[in-house]
Amino acid sequence: MHTQCNNVFKRPCICNSIDAKELETHQVPLSSRAALQLRPSSLEQLFLRHHAISVSRDSDSVTQREQQSHGMRSQTADPRNSSTVTEFILVGFEQSSPSTRALLFTLFLALYSLAMAMNGLIIFITWTDPRLNSPMYFFLGHLSFLDICFITTTIPQMLLHLVTKNHTVSFVSCMTQMYLVFLVGVAECILLAFMAYDRYVAICHPLNYAQIMSQKVCVRLVCSSWIFGMVNGIFLEYMSFRNPFCKDNHIENFFCEAPIVIALSCGDPEFSMKLIFMDAIVVLLSPMMLIITSYARILASILHRASSSGHGKTFSTCASHLTVVVFFYTSAMFSYMNPRSTHGPDKDKPFSLLYTIITPMCNPIIYSFRNKEMKGAMGRALGRGSLAQAESV
Repeated sequence: MHTQCNNVFKRPCICNSIDAKELETHQVPLSSRAALQLRPSSLEQLFLRHHAISVSRDSDSVTQREQQSHGMRSQTADPRNSSTVTEFILVGFEQSSPSTRALLFTLFLALYSLAMAMNGLIIFITWTDPRLNSPMYFFLGHLSFLDICFITTTIPQMLLHLVTKNHTVSFVSCMTQMYLVFLVGVAECILLAFMAYDRYVAICHPLNYAQIMSQKVCVRLVCSSWIFGMVNGIFLEYMSFRNPFCKDNHIENFFCEAPIVIALSCGDPEFSMKLIFMDAIVVLLSPMMLIITSYARILASILHRASSSGHGKTFSTCASHLTVVVFFYTSAMFSYMNPRSTHGPDKDKPFSLLYTIITPMCNPIIYSFRNKEMKGAMGRALGRGSLAQAESV
């Protein structure tokens, strides 16, 4: 008698199995009995083997998915974990020949010494000579102080690297240098705009000049330029170092300049560069628009005057100021407002030199030799110094 199996997975039997009595009655051979008895275990083995294979495949796929997800997490976390840059290498003029580096060292040392001496002399004169007690020379003294701070943050390090083989700077030193450059540079941008406004009030509103540009107002304007430079420097510093650094640590310049440092970061530098570009619009273009507006009104006021006796002196003062503005703003705009694709070591270095050493050196020369009052004050200061030295001897 045959019985049908309802579930081959629950009961170890086979479909259409033969009853034991029928085996005895029909005297099925032992070999057939053994085959019939072994058939259930064979199906079980096939089922278990198939189940084991499917389980192993599932476990393999799960393991593979876990490995892939772990790999993706490690790749995502890699830039953060691989932020191992602890120092930068300032390439600067490293590729130049020894004779060229010696010549550059002599040239830059002379320019640095000249800029320090002349700016220091202007600070001393404007703060000690009572004849120069006016807002124009008050601003000029602070401009010279900013120039001394500016060149001191970059030039001594460059001179040291010109005579040594070790061009490495620590991560903290690079951050500090960049913040000081931001602070002093932004403060000078704002101060140049205030100086243009001062000239506008002095020429276009001479009767109200003392009231509008009082000592309290001048002090507030200078303090506001320093405060704006500090706050803006913190923002630019954060945008420059917000991403980790795990790429090349070679800076193709003689100091830590923000666009070049941002290009070395692991994250997306485009966001930081866009924000720095927007900040440059505020810091560079806004003061420059104020300067252009001030001098446009000064020019219109001069041309409408019938007398031409004071035209030469006015044009001389305004031309000296505009020369400084052109030098400083054009070089800063190229460094911070041009796309990085147009940059390169051969282009970045000349413009960086222009606003880090050439402009601070030209400021005292332009304001001194084109101003009779400054030349007279320098003569008096040097005469007092030589006289005091003669009396001491």
